[in-house]
Amino acid sequence: MCRIFGHFDAEATPHELKSVAALQRHGGPDAQTQAAGAGWALGNNRLAIMDLDGGDQPYRLGEDIVAVFNGEIYNHQELRDRLSAKGHRFADTCDGSVIPALYAEYGMRFPEQLDGMYSVALVDLRDEPTLVLATDDVGMKPLYYHWEASSRHLYFSSELPALLSFRNVTARPWDAGLDAYLATKTPFGEQTMFEGISVLPPAATARVTLSAGLHITRREVTRAAGTPADEAEATQQVRDRLRDEVHRLTLADVPVATITSGGLDSSLVTALAAEKVPGLHTFNIAYRGTWPSDERAFAREVAERCGTRYHQIELDPASFPSLLSDVVWHLGQPNADPITLSTYALFASVRDAGFKVALTGDAADELFGGYDRIRKAVSAPFGTDWVTPYVDALAAVPKSLRESLYSPEYRAFVSASGSSSDLIAEHLRAASGDTLEVLTDFEIGSRLPAYHLRRVDHLSMSASVEVRLPFCQPSVVQHARSLPRDLKIAPGKGKKVLYSAAEGLLPDSVLNRPKQPFTLPITAMLRPGQPLMDFARDALSADRLRSRGQLDPQRVDALFETQASAPNDQAAMAIWSLMVHELWLEQFCGPPASMTAGERTLEGQK
Repeated sequence: MCRIFGHFDAEATPHELKSVAALQRHGGPDAQTQAAGAGWALGNNRLAIMDLDGGDQPYRLGEDIVAVFNGEIYNHQELRDRLSAKGHRFADTCDGSVIPALYAEYGMRFPEQLDGMYSVALVDLRDEPTLVLATDDVGMKPLYYHWEASSRHLYFSSELPALLSFRNVTARPWDAGLDAYLATKTPFGEQTMFEGISVLPPAATARVTLSAGLHITRREVTRAAGTPADEAEATQQVRDRLRDEVHRLTLADVPVATITSGGLDSSLVTALAAEKVPGLHTFNIAYRGTWPSDERAFAREVAERCGTRYHQIELDPASFPSLLSDVVWHLGQPNADPITLSTYALFASVRDAGFKVALTGDAADELFGGYDRIRKAVSAPFGTDWVTPYVDALAAVPKSLRESLYSPEYRAFVSASGSSSDLIAEHLRAASGDTLEVLTDFEIGSRLPAYHLRRVDHLSMSASVEVRLPFCQPSVVQHARSLPRDLKIAPGKGKKVLYSAAEGLLPDSVLNRPKQPFTLPITAMLRPGQPLMDFARDALSADRLRSRGQLDPQRVDALFETQASAPNDQAAMAIWSLMVHELWLEQFCGPPASMTAGERTLEGQK
C-alpha cells in the first residue's frame, strides 16, 4: 500500500516533488522514492505490508519501463509464476514488482490480469514516451489528475492536497460544486470540487502521449453467468465466496485487524476473519456520554461470539471541532457524512494499537440491496415515480430546502446550468433494464467509489492503515450482481441472502436487530450549548456567507433557529453539510476576499 504521484510532458522542480511526497507521507511513511527523466517523474510513498525488506519502488523493467503502484495485488504470486515461465526474473516477492513485466507482456490490457485494489502509473520510454494510468474495477484506490490539453501537461497524485502542491495546479472551486455536493453528499463522477481537477474513474486505463494527448478507456467489468438454482444454493455460494476472500485478504506480513460496527456486514467479515487469524483484534468506535444509536453492545457481542480481542474506542464529542480541520484536509473535498469524524479517529486508534491492515464490511449494502432507498424504489407500484424520492434520498439536503438556501444569484446559476439531482434523475430514467439492476449499477459505479471508497481510503491512510474490502472483490461483486431481486430484497428488509449466509456465524441479536446507519448522532450534538453548535455558528456567520455569495445568510440563520427550537435530522444535516463546505473552502481556497484580516479567524480558532 502506498501513495503515488508524478507528472508527464510537464515540469516540476525537485522541491515540488519533495513537497508532494511530504504531503502524502502519512499514507506511506516507510519509504519515499522517485524516478525522473526528460519531462516526466514518478514518485512513491510506501506503507510496507508485503515483503517488508523488498518492494522498492519505482519498479523497472530495464531502463525503458518504470512504474509506481498504490494498493494490493492479491494474485501476484500466480502472475509471478506465469511471467517467470516467460523468462522474467524478479528481485523480490512484493506484489507490485510484477507490474512492469505484466505490461511488457500484455500492453494496455495488463490491468485485466490484476486481482486487487490499485492505482498504477507507468512510463514506457521504448518508442514515443507514454504515460499509462490504471485503476481497479471498483475504484478502491483513487487517482486524481490535472490535465492541460493545450500544453499536453499532466500531473497526478493519490491525494488532492498533494496534487495542489504542484505550482501549475490551482485550487479553484468548481462553480457547480456546492449544488453537486449538497445533492449527493460529495460529487459523483470524474469532476472534483476543484475546477480543472478530475479523478480517474473505476476500471479505467488512461494513455498519455505528446502526439495524441490524453485518452481514457473503461474496461468492461465481467458479470457472473447464470443464477443459483434456489435460495439455499445462493446462500451457500455467498458464504463460500465471502469466506474465501476474507481468508485471502488476511494474508500480510504485518498484523491484521477488523472493524466491527455492530451491524451485519462488518460483523460477518469479523466472524470469517476470526476463522483464519488466531487472536484476531477487532475495533469499534462509540461516543463518550449517552447518545442515540449506540451500537457498542452489538459489537461486543460479536467479539465474544467469535472469540476476538475487542477494542472499544471512545470519542469525546467536545473534540469534534478540533478534529474537523484535519478530516476536511485529508479528504481534499467535502463529504457530508458525519461518520468521517469517527472514521478518522477510529483508524488513528487502530494504528496506535499497532495494526497496519484492517478489514471492513463496506459495499455490502450497494451489492445486496441493503439501503432503504433501494428497497423503496424496487417496491414502488408499477407506473409510479420511484426516481424522484430515490434521488432525494441521496442528498445531504433535499432539493427544495437546498434551493431555498441559495442566494438569488446562485439559484439562477443552478437553474441555468442544471442541478446535479436532475442530471442523476435523467440518467436513471434513461437506463434500461430491471429497476434493481439499474440501481445496483448506479450505486456501485457512481456512488460507492465517490462517497464510500475515497472516504475510507483517505481517512484510513491518514493514519497509515491499509483497509481491505472483501465485498469489493470481483468474485463477490460478480456473484451479487447475478442474484435475482427476491434473493436480495424481502418485504421490509434488504440483503436477504446475506442475512441467510450469516446464520450460525453471528449472534441472533445482530441478525434480528433493525438496520440503522453507522453515523454520528449530529441531531443530538447540534443543540444549544454543545461545542459543535457554537463552532457551526462561527463557521457560517452571515458576513462570511455574504462574502462567498452562494448562500442566503438569512435562510441559513433560520436553519439554526429551527435546530435550536425544534431539533430535527433535516436541519441538523443541512447545518453540518454547509459547515463542512465552508471549512473546505477556508482550507483550500482561503477566506472570502472581502473579509477583513480581523474577520479571517476561523482557521486560527481550530
